[in-house]
Amino acid sequence: MREQLGRPMRGVVGIAARCVCGNPTVVATEPRLADGTPFPTFYYLTHPGATAAMSALEADQVMKEFSDLLADDEDVAAAYSAAHAAYLGDRAVYGEVSEIEGISAGGMPTRVKCLHALAGHALAAGPGVNPIGDLALARGDWSPTRCTCVNPGALPGVA
Repeated sequence: MREQLGRPMRGVVGIAARCVCGNPTVVATEPRLADGTPFPTFYYLTHPGATAAMSALEADQVMKEFSDLLADDEDVAAAYSAAHAAYLGDRAVYGEVSEIEGISAGGMPTRVKCLHALAGHALAAGPGVNPIGDLALARGDWSPTRCTCVNPGALPGVA
């Protein structure tokens, strides 16, 4: 993770999703860091290819399109609200932090703010949990089904 981000990670409680080669893709972090800082982003996207893909989508203004979909489609809005509740439930296992009570990540449950956070949640929770995260992963030029790591990890022969 240090190699992926170029700095030490803070508050990591586990690897929430991995690349097909075994390297981390998403980490789970404590809701309060060791220095006391509240940290609402429970699922933190670490894979360089995934983060670059989400940055490219954000630069292409895809968040506006996804926000419009959220406003126009009741089923997507309901699923996004459920994703928000699931996210909060996952994080609550590691403690409640009053400063971030009811705050998940990525703009949930009413807007689309950060595709990195939403994709991280979608990768950690699996397909069908976060509809906007799923759409972002489908639209980006990175895929969790193929390795793009510089140094593939755990699985021999994967490149």
